[in-house]
Amino acid sequence: MPEIIEQYYAPLLKGHGFIPDPDNQQYGSLGISWKLSPEIGEGSYWTYGQKDLYDIKIHNFSFHEDSLLEFSLPECLSITRYDSISGEELAPYRRLSAGCIKTYIGGYSPYRVLIHKNIPIRSIGVEIMPAYYEDYLKKQYPDEYHNPVEAFRKIDQTTDFPEMSRLLTELQNYRGDGIAAKLFYEGKVAEALSLVVEYQKKRPAATGRLATQDIENIQTVATYLSDHYAAEVPMERLTQIACMGTTKLKSSFKKVYDCTITEYIQQRRMSQAEYLLTNTDLSIGQIAQTVGYSTSSRFAELFRKSTGLLPGEFRKVGKK
Repeated sequence: MPEIIEQYYAPLLKGHGFIPDPDNQQYGSLGISWKLSPEIGEGSYWTYGQKDLYDIKIHNFSFHEDSLLEFSLPECLSITRYDSISGEELAPYRRLSAGCIKTYIGGYSPYRVLIHKNIPIRSIGVEIMPAYYEDYLKKQYPDEYHNPVEAFRKIDQTTDFPEMSRLLTELQNYRGDGIAAKLFYEGKVAEALSLVVEYQKKRPAATGRLATQDIENIQTVATYLSDHYAAEVPMERLTQIACMGTTKLKSSFKKVYDCTITEYIQQRRMSQAEYLLTNTDLSIGQIAQTVGYSTSSRFAELFRKSTGLLPGEFRKVGKK
């Protein structure tokens, strides 16, 4: 059994209610499948690992109750795409969204996340270990080697990475076995690392640090938006609150919250919509208007992009 699976994933999964499911080969015969204990939830978690070099994960499960998970990832470079999700990362707080490419640097602070009940977590991800991105690559390319940690860190979360999304879809849909499958997975991991390095080259790093007063003003803007997310807030009002011009406000907000002002408002609207769908009997049209959308169709389009489910589908599984 691959070392990373033995040393890390087996105890982690058992600790969160998963049990081995060796007969389940829906994602490929090379990997190891797990399933959630019926009293905790339902669905599967598939992993394939190559020694201490890398692992590939495919999730498709849900919890019966809201679940607060906390665990320490081993030192690694992680990249994931969620196709369906409802929950929030904690410390720092951020809504989890479907359809985006997300990176995470493991081996530092514990990862804490609140997963909402009944909504399926469908995702595909790759984790690359130091034995690969430090030891192996450094030996293979001693004159060209650059540690890729910062390249992963700078991606953080983006919807503008179609090349990586296509690669993850290929991994998700692959069903080979034997040495052909091992070579396929090995090649895709190398390709994923290459794409991250190229992504960083094409996007210049942000420069300059914000003054303390500017950070406090941006936080005031965010608080105002949290209270007025359902209204059309003019940019002029936000610049007055922030005491800065439009260009500086937009760039500063992005630095502080890792998203645009529009994305921040949409995240707040989607969080409230999730609550209303599962805790009230308001119609979808009423919910759309309540959170700030004039048409149900536009609301449904954005809600599906955010969670991977249409509002009616979300309400059906969320109210179980």
